[in-house]
Amino acid sequence: MSALALSVLLSLVSAVAYAGGAILQERVAATTPGQGYAPLRRGAWWTAIALNGLGALLHVVALAYGPLSLVQPLGALTIVFALPMAAVFVRRRAGATAWRGAVMATVGLAGLLSLTSSSDSQSLADAERVMLGLATGGGVLALMVAAHAAHRHPVVRSVLLACAAGAAFGIASVFTKTVAVDWDRDVAFLEQAPTLGAIAVLAAAGVLLSQASYRGAGLAAPLSTVTVVNPVVAAAVGLTLFGESFRHGVAGTVLALACGVVAAGGLVLLTTERIARETSTVTVAQGGPAAPAAPTAPATERGRAHKSAAGTGEGSATPPAATPVLPGVPSQPPSSAHRRSRSRHPRRREHIAS
Repeated sequence: MSALALSVLLSLVSAVAYAGGAILQERVAATTPGQGYAPLRRGAWWTAIALNGLGALLHVVALAYGPLSLVQPLGALTIVFALPMAAVFVRRRAGATAWRGAVMATVGLAGLLSLTSSSDSQSLADAERVMLGLATGGGVLALMVAAHAAHRHPVVRSVLLACAAGAAFGIASVFTKTVAVDWDRDVAFLEQAPTLGAIAVLAAAGVLLSQASYRGAGLAAPLSTVTVVNPVVAAAVGLTLFGESFRHGVAGTVLALACGVVAAGGLVLLTTERIARETSTVTVAQGGPAAPAAPTAPATERGRAHKSAAGTGEGSATPPAATPVLPGVPSQPPSSAHRRSRSRHPRRREHIAS
């Protein structure tokens, strides 16, 4: 098996592992709302961490055998695998809009990164690594602050946290590719220790941020956001620092921009579908279904009853409706027939009065 084919196979298995971990993370977040450390006591969460670790390990090996511009777009298959896996294993079916958004995001991303031409393997200088690490840390921190400010809008908060997770994962992949290139050049381990530490911090931050992004927003929107942002960030670094460029010159650049628009449109579809579903769920939870109205009499009968109650005469065709007497509430004045009945029995009235 060639190195390129092995890289593709490892990337596919890595995408499946990441999809399984994402599904378990979303289920843990849904069953432990508002409990910060509750996931740590759940076996399903640790299983998700193990799957994510397996996916990361396979991803690292794939980066060692294949170019960054090939391995990263294959990671976009995570969302393609996640939607049917969620329908099979946890009986959570995505709507038609979510499927269209997932397909658009994946196709647009694959087209965007397929137009990226890879050059010879390059490493990053120490100054470039420091600048990239500081820029990533600042961007992730800014997204976290924005997500905290949007805590009243769960879907917006989820997308912001997923963007931060995708950026952390993408830069971790860039540093991983750098370490793999340095190992091929027999660079000493101690010289790579800071980069390995940065990879560990970014990977852990990505896992925690992605876990937080699933809370209150389901699976589709945060997973698609991470899946899109991760390779886009890695490809941007590859274009600027690794000497990669778009194929076919100006025409390739235009096609790449079009693919980026398609991927962004898919992300918008996934997010808007989730917002609509969440809005309907919140409306039902707050107001509930409207209680059925009590049956009312026809308009003609209501009009007759109203005329009778207003005192239109004793000979009215419709007798006045009976009114329940509540404690402490004076009843209506007695009718004329009732007054005549009481006048025929004065003793009974006196007895009652006494």
